[in-house]
Amino acid sequence: MKRLTLTLCSRVASHGQRGERRSEGAQLRDSAGSQPGAQPSAQGTLPHFIQEPEDAYIIKSTPIKLRCRATPALQIFFKCNGEWVHQNEHFSHEYQDLNTGLKVREVMINVSRQQVEDFHGPEDYWCLCVAWSHLGTSKSRKATVRIAYLRKNFEQDPQGKEVPINGMIVLHCRPPEGVPVAEVEWLKNEELLSSQADDNIDTRADHNLIINEARLSDSGNYTCVASNIVAKRRSATATVTVFVDGGWDEWSEWTACSSQCERQRSRECNSPAPKHRGKMCEGSSEVTENCTDGQCTQSNSNDVALYSGLGAGIIAVGILVVAIMLYRKNQSEYSVDVIDSSALAGGLQSFNFKTTRQGNPLLLNSSIPPDLTVGRTYSTSLCFQDGADKELFDPLPDIKVKVQSSFMVYGVAERAEFHAKAPVETLPRDLSRDYCSSLDRRKKGLFTFNGPLSTSKHQLRTTGVFGQPGGRLVLPNTGVSLLVPHGAVDENMSWEMYMVISLGEASVNSLEGCEILLSPEVMYGPPGLDLSCPVAMTMAHCAEVDSENWNIQLKRRTQGSKWEEVMLVEDESTSCYCLMDSTSCHLLLSQPGSYALVGEPLTQAAIKRLKLAVFGNMESASMNYSLRVYCVDDTPHAFQGVVAAEKSRGGQLLEEPKMLPFRANTFSLQVSIHDVPQFLWSIKPFTTCQEFSFPQVWCSNQQPLHCAFSLERYSPAATQLSCKISVRQVKGHEQILQVYTAVGKVSHFIFFMQTDCTITSQTGPKAFKIPLSIRQRICATFDTANAKGKDWQLLAHKLHLDRNLGYFAKQQSPSAIILCLWEARHQDTADLDSLASALEEIGKIHPKSSPKDQDEEATDSNQIQSCSLR
Repeated sequence: MKRLTLTLCSRVASHGQRGERRSEGAQLRDSAGSQPGAQPSAQGTLPHFIQEPEDAYIIKSTPIKLRCRATPALQIFFKCNGEWVHQNEHFSHEYQDLNTGLKVREVMINVSRQQVEDFHGPEDYWCLCVAWSHLGTSKSRKATVRIAYLRKNFEQDPQGKEVPINGMIVLHCRPPEGVPVAEVEWLKNEELLSSQADDNIDTRADHNLIINEARLSDSGNYTCVASNIVAKRRSATATVTVFVDGGWDEWSEWTACSSQCERQRSRECNSPAPKHRGKMCEGSSEVTENCTDGQCTQSNSNDVALYSGLGAGIIAVGILVVAIMLYRKNQSEYSVDVIDSSALAGGLQSFNFKTTRQGNPLLLNSSIPPDLTVGRTYSTSLCFQDGADKELFDPLPDIKVKVQSSFMVYGVAERAEFHAKAPVETLPRDLSRDYCSSLDRRKKGLFTFNGPLSTSKHQLRTTGVFGQPGGRLVLPNTGVSLLVPHGAVDENMSWEMYMVISLGEASVNSLEGCEILLSPEVMYGPPGLDLSCPVAMTMAHCAEVDSENWNIQLKRRTQGSKWEEVMLVEDESTSCYCLMDSTSCHLLLSQPGSYALVGEPLTQAAIKRLKLAVFGNMESASMNYSLRVYCVDDTPHAFQGVVAAEKSRGGQLLEEPKMLPFRANTFSLQVSIHDVPQFLWSIKPFTTCQEFSFPQVWCSNQQPLHCAFSLERYSPAATQLSCKISVRQVKGHEQILQVYTAVGKVSHFIFFMQTDCTITSQTGPKAFKIPLSIRQRICATFDTANAKGKDWQLLAHKLHLDRNLGYFAKQQSPSAIILCLWEARHQDTADLDSLASALEEIGKIHPKSSPKDQDEEATDSNQIQSCSLR
């Protein structure tokens, strides 16, 4: 029997070495024919595998062993990558099973690292066993052999953050690439975290750590630990700080009414007290009020003092009136002579200030004795270029310059735009009260010279009826749209939905402190809207987004016209999603209402973008030509107000609108005109340079600011006008608008040339870039994690939407919400190629998948790519 078995092995091995393409059945018949006296271990059965080869990993350079056991079996051979393994590489023995009495054959081979590295096939290195009996052959399962490794660097380290108490903490971790895929654990202060021991902790969302409601005890150092059979790696440590903002206690009782007829009460910021760098309470800790209403009686001496004070005040007013009358009588003696009127076109004037008489309270430096023999001459610009130029007017900080004909007269008035107050370096919540209160006054309508352009307080509104196919609402040329996903409306249901941009001032006046609007206020409804998944709202904004310089919040307006915070755009939330692009914000919202982006500058480096435009037209029945320069927040909606106003007055856009970065450095904005042809055109005196104060510009809140230059031509033959308009922020950026126009000719007014200029509502498949069949296949592939690591989190990562993953994790179909957000973000570009490329990259991450899987992925990519070319 032993000799016959060796004969069989020799034949099989020689067949493999010669590469003869003979069937395994033919080999079996040859072997059976050479053993006429052989009896099977069990008649009438094929070989049955008791042990099949298992998947294995080669660690470093140590070979692995693959084993097979089968009964009944005349012989067992390994086949690796479609080729028979030489008989000399097999180690086999036969024994009898004590329970069944059957003979069992066991075979083993070694696989080295070199063999696996030298194999270059479409699949992993694999081996299987083939067992023979008298009736035929049986094959085992395929076992793969892979070289195990774990790279050193994490694909994404967790990042430290500060979160408010009861807020959500999401720490992201993508472990290093490895085979087998690394398992992840989380350490807090070097101690292992377990979601089973703490219901508030969730580690099921791939490798991320989610703490649903932050507690003070959750502050600490968190480390992501990845490990497989090769090694263990530690990520960078992320420090999490859970802070508590301070809260007021109740007010104390009022004190007794004092001799000054006042009473006080106080409160403390200890309910709770701020912890871990939390904000102090906003507002005052003490309040004082008058208590003369029957609670306070003053003595007769106090009454005498009161009446004496009133009498002295009346006498002082009389003296002041007499002084003013004397001043006006002798005003010509102290006038200002314009020496060089030819400099008017350039905006620079030279003035000769005659010597003044001592004792006049309205004079420059009245405390200095006058020199009656020498005149003083100052040369300066009406537009102050820097702080040094402003020193000329520092002795009288409350003087406002008024221009009348050829005289410059000084009068006392509030003049915030010329105050040379040194700016603070940063604008934190509690260190810039004067700054914030100044802005707050401006927001309540105290605009002076060249204030906002008055616009009608109407609403921009669009409506549409949506069913299960979903669709899109668009407010044309405003940068505002609403995407209703497919399936958001239940089958056999429909909703009439609307979207509105409010142009009123109520929302602006209800902002607090240093807050300004960075976007239009957008409302969608109806209020009772019931959808199965969130909608995607897109709105334009005018901020240069930078978390170090801005505190930007998404706010919702309540029924009382007050703003309530929905979320900080840099934070993570499971109730709302906010994605900030350079010019737009994309929101995933579940609750209808009125929303807006509100910003608070944290430093003077905070920038909001201004759009600059110049319009012009001939003034009716005159030789004058009017140039109007507009400064407006850089959003399409805000600029539409300018377009509507100029269209009604017949204005022409003379230069492509330009963008100016406007910094929160408290310095004003200057608009000046240059290079006017002096022999063809003249400009009214003292109007070549005009100025907006910082609060006027910073708090314009989507309302256009404008100033005008009136030019008069010397002759009707002057049909061309060319000049430059400079718009600059003091100690900031400058932008030049070049004007060149044919005067008197009506040119076509330039409107927006956007694809959404007429479309307001789309329903069904035409409203979406991704075809429904492709969207459904993507969701079916990525909504459920599989062995190849293809899940919705990988899809979000490749589409650059991998922040606030906790929001997606709470959705019924995370992939559908991710695609909805991608649609909203790419609605104007139709960039399906980028989606196809992302799916392609996902396929390359796991190149060892079966050919069938690769074919399916290629089909998806090809379909998406073909759609993008239509």
